[in-house]
Amino acid sequence: MTSPVWHPFTQHGLNEPIPHVVRAQGALLHLADGGTLIDAISSWWVTTHGHCDPRIAAAIAAQAGQLDQLIFAGYTHDPAEAVARGLIDLAPRFGGQPDLAHVFYSDSGSTAVEVAIKMALGYWHNLALDGLAEPRSRILVLEHSYHGDTIGAMSIGERGVYNAAWQPLLFDVGTIPFPAPGHEQACLDALDAACAAKPAAFIVEPLILGAGGMLIYSADVLRAMAAICRRHGVLFIADEVMTGWGRTGTLFACEQAGVVPDIMAVAKGITGGAIPLAATLATAPIFDAHRSTDRARLFYHSSSYTANAIACAAAVANLAIWREEDVLGRIAALAQGIATRLERLARHPAFANPRQLGTIAAIDLVAADAGYLSDLAPRLRAFFLACGLLLRPLGNTIYLMPPYCLDDDQLNQLFMALAAAGDHFGV
Repeated sequence: MTSPVWHPFTQHGLNEPIPHVVRAQGALLHLADGGTLIDAISSWWVTTHGHCDPRIAAAIAAQAGQLDQLIFAGYTHDPAEAVARGLIDLAPRFGGQPDLAHVFYSDSGSTAVEVAIKMALGYWHNLALDGLAEPRSRILVLEHSYHGDTIGAMSIGERGVYNAAWQPLLFDVGTIPFPAPGHEQACLDALDAACAAKPAAFIVEPLILGAGGMLIYSADVLRAMAAICRRHGVLFIADEVMTGWGRTGTLFACEQAGVVPDIMAVAKGITGGAIPLAATLATAPIFDAHRSTDRARLFYHSSSYTANAIACAAAVANLAIWREEDVLGRIAALAQGIATRLERLARHPAFANPRQLGTIAAIDLVAADAGYLSDLAPRLRAFFLACGLLLRPLGNTIYLMPPYCLDDDQLNQLFMALAAAGDHFGV
């Protein structure tokens, strides 16, 4: 019987197989037909410690029997308060920069970014109402970026196949060239010139652009971009939805540049990947610009499930894991294991441009039709599925972003399949 389910990022007209997963544990997905898959991309970059982590699962079960859902407009609960304090304690903090001091909850990376944009525009709007600044509404973005699939998030992402159907809905932004190797100064000069025109904010994926092709740039560039924004009084927004929770080798990518953003969006790994939750952190000036005795100036954003108690309980358990276990040690060991194998794979003539940041690794399969819509992508997915791997290449770019529990045998299986793909598809 044909399923009525409409899957995301899936062209149903191609009639590609859709594996049926019945349970998961650690890095393994167990299929209805008895097979298993190594989840080499953390089920879309969300699973950190491994599937069905016992501490997080227990917290979800306990909370479900105590308080499941509560309207968060004017009400609160213990898990939300605990997560907010925990996020503020773990957020990037460096002397001389304002601390991230307030947490606004939402339910996905896209909405966390939408909230960040609305915070930035609301900040300048309210300052203008008080006569403290001129209105600012322009957003600056980094070339090749991706920030989500809601209208605001699409507007600040790269224009192309992701959002072509909705172009009439997207607002105009200023695009700063990506700081590719050898072109870093051109990026910084362009940002400096754009900031001189007094935009509202500049948003970046710190250190690595995800869906844009796993493009990496240095912490020095990130630090310089933040400094330019500070010098011009432009709000600096860090989209840590993908980069947060250890993916780049540190808890948050901004730490590597010694940067505290004015606004920071987090999601995905906030619950260890077990259940949807997101948060947008802001400094006190952002919050204070919205605080007033005038009810018309409150921050108009919410969703029905804002700060869902069960999701927050999962995040509380995740934060405890980060505090009490050597997660960074596991990340460092996994990153080293990936680096050793990636170096060997890079010698294969079918591959080019190997790159790694923390536990994220990517390499390009040499192809005549390179790019996101490369015909290689569906064929590679099918090949890796037959090898027992969940991998989802970005066109001819094969990337890895495994959970931190991946063991050596699974890592070997993963890289053996990558080499076999090079043998099979190499030109």
